[in-house]
Amino acid sequence: MRFHDIGERALISRIADILGGIEKDDCAVIALDDEYLVVSTDILHRETDFPDQATPWQIGWMSAAVNLSDIAAMGAEPLGILIASGIPPETDVELIDEIFRGIRDCVEAYGTEVLGGDTDAHRELTLCGTALGLVSRERILRRRGARPGDLLCTTGSLGGAGAGLKALEVGRFDLARRLLEPRPRVQEGMALSRTGAVTAMMDNSDGLALSLHDLAEAGGTGFIVDYDRIPLADEVRAIAESDEEALEMVLSAGGDFELLFTVREDMIDEARKACELSVIGRAVENGIWLERDGSMMPIPRSGYEHGS
Repeated sequence: MRFHDIGERALISRIADILGGIEKDDCAVIALDDEYLVVSTDILHRETDFPDQATPWQIGWMSAAVNLSDIAAMGAEPLGILIASGIPPETDVELIDEIFRGIRDCVEAYGTEVLGGDTDAHRELTLCGTALGLVSRERILRRRGARPGDLLCTTGSLGGAGAGLKALEVGRFDLARRLLEPRPRVQEGMALSRTGAVTAMMDNSDGLALSLHDLAEAGGTGFIVDYDRIPLADEVRAIAESDEEALEMVLSAGGDFELLFTVREDMIDEARKACELSVIGRAVENGIWLERDGSMMPIPRSGYEHGS
């Protein structure tokens, strides 16, 4: 049996068992007195993670943004990011400059900085970010915690990155910015954590379907998504040729980097004051369902996974 036979999440579960049952959150959590240091790392490769049309600046921006999104999902304030880069020796130094300008511009946009890192030669352009954040113990948000009756919510709109993938294929580059320049919801994550209304949270970087299954597995619950309440991205409306294609962009395409979270029903007003959000469903006892036209359809565990 090989990696591609089981996929990324099954491999992670095997590794977690070997290492002693690591909790499946967006970040590792380290206790510091009355606060938690949260730490996340993501590795990105030129061939598998960056569309061919991405500029060097966008490659840098994406490399920082994916790490900051994990910090946001914990409700934490980013402290900084470390960047380890493997760069092919034949790479033009001006291209490298642009990559690191993209990294710099991203972290500065979210009020943090590059703390350091490492650089060496590599066959394929590879960028590994390690982001650090800080959150008080009583405000940390984790994937576990949802209970039946909680409202299922999302920031922003969904499917924009998936629409961007199609846009690149058909030459509609004006619709691809959401994919190439993701915007981590750092301020929204911190604001939501301060309300005390959120019971569980993660980012949906691998698509809504996989994220729902991950959230359900962590909390031991299920979810029902109301089809009519899904906030479709403008890019989806512009390029999807059918309702089914639009739904596929929402459920199975990764790259949106919105926050997916549950809120106590009696505290939804507090959550709405923290940031713009959409209520797209609710937590239930079990199963992952799409409610559409009066019918309930199971949402399969499909989405973006490395190695599959």
